[in-house]
Amino acid sequence: MALEIAKLTEMLPIIAPILIIQFILMIVAIISLVKTEATNGPKWLWAIIIVVVNIIGPVLYFIIGRRQE
Repeated sequence: MALEIAKLTEMLPIIAPILIIQFILMIVAIISLVKTEATNGPKWLWAIIIVVVNIIGPVLYFIIGRRQE
């Protein structure tokens, strides 16, 4: 148990920035989704993709989901 905790604290400086970036990207994508009037596909589906698919979901939304006018 103590060895597992030591390994976890060793990896924390690597994992923490990735988790922070993922969280910020998800929040920005959700805010954009709420403010956008029209998307390519239903908004409820994009919300699920953004939240469930982690880093790739928000990126897919920004590339594919937002309708370019």
